[in-house]
Amino acid sequence: MARTWPRLTMALGALGVATSGVFVALSGTSPSTATFFRCLLALPLVWPLACSERRHEGRLSWRGGAVAAGAGVLFAGDALLWTQAIFEVGAGLTAVLVNAQVILVPLLALLIDREPLARAFLGIVPFMVAGIVLTGGIFETGVPGSAPVWGTIHAILAALCYSGFLFLLRRNGQMGRAIQSYCGVLASAAVVALLVGSLWSGITVTPGWSALGWLALTAVGSQVCGWLLVALASSQLSSMASAALLLLTPVGALALAALALGEQPSLLQLFGCALMLTSAYAASASSSSWRWLTGPARRLLGTSRDV
Repeated sequence: MARTWPRLTMALGALGVATSGVFVALSGTSPSTATFFRCLLALPLVWPLACSERRHEGRLSWRGGAVAAGAGVLFAGDALLWTQAIFEVGAGLTAVLVNAQVILVPLLALLIDREPLARAFLGIVPFMVAGIVLTGGIFETGVPGSAPVWGTIHAILAALCYSGFLFLLRRNGQMGRAIQSYCGVLASAAVVALLVGSLWSGITVTPGWSALGWLALTAVGSQVCGWLLVALASSQLSSMASAALLLLTPVGALALAALALGEQPSLLQLFGCALMLTSAYAASASSSSWRWLTGPARRLLGTSRDV
């Protein structure tokens, strides 16, 4: 499916990932506990698929395993910081803020792989920054979440880790054995969450059946049905196309957070969300798409100059 319909696979994966914020919030567990269990519970589901891939395609190389382990460390950092931000700024808004990755991933691809940027990329960055400030509610009072400023900071740090994770995930997938690589990501992230949890926010190895149930849903919906599909599809798409399709995650997360958690962002925050998502799409759009989007404005300006 990923090779035949990579865009559809990526879209379905992005929507699967969108469920994680609500499920983690409903679990009420610490960032380390949530990260540890969402990875640990996903491993038994992904492992048989990895074994099947190994029989048909061969073993993942040592280099591929090392890259997967590094991606797991970055995923753990993303999940830990992102989960902390959920309680500080809200599940829906956090999902939007983390998608500053749509700016960072193409930059990594440019610096390391010399993959060219879209023509309008640099012009979009100031609008993305403005969207981040508005979405976080930094200058407002009475917005959702307990600490909007810290939530925004944690979400942006999570976006940095998220960008590195996506870059390594896509790069490893291009070498083949994507499912085995993803198993390495899950195992590495679980170990990191366990180690960090003992030093930072604490980890509960017996969170209770209710919390465990929500974390199991996170593992199935996000880690297996979400990130596994993303891992399979990302190697078939450009970094810009992947980043654009992943924008379905914050859109879905905003809708789910409103329905399940009753989160109601302010008008300025909603405007910031719209600004971020529009900027992110424009940054990752192809040149032809960008010309189509800006055509009316360019024609209007051209008419004005003629007057």
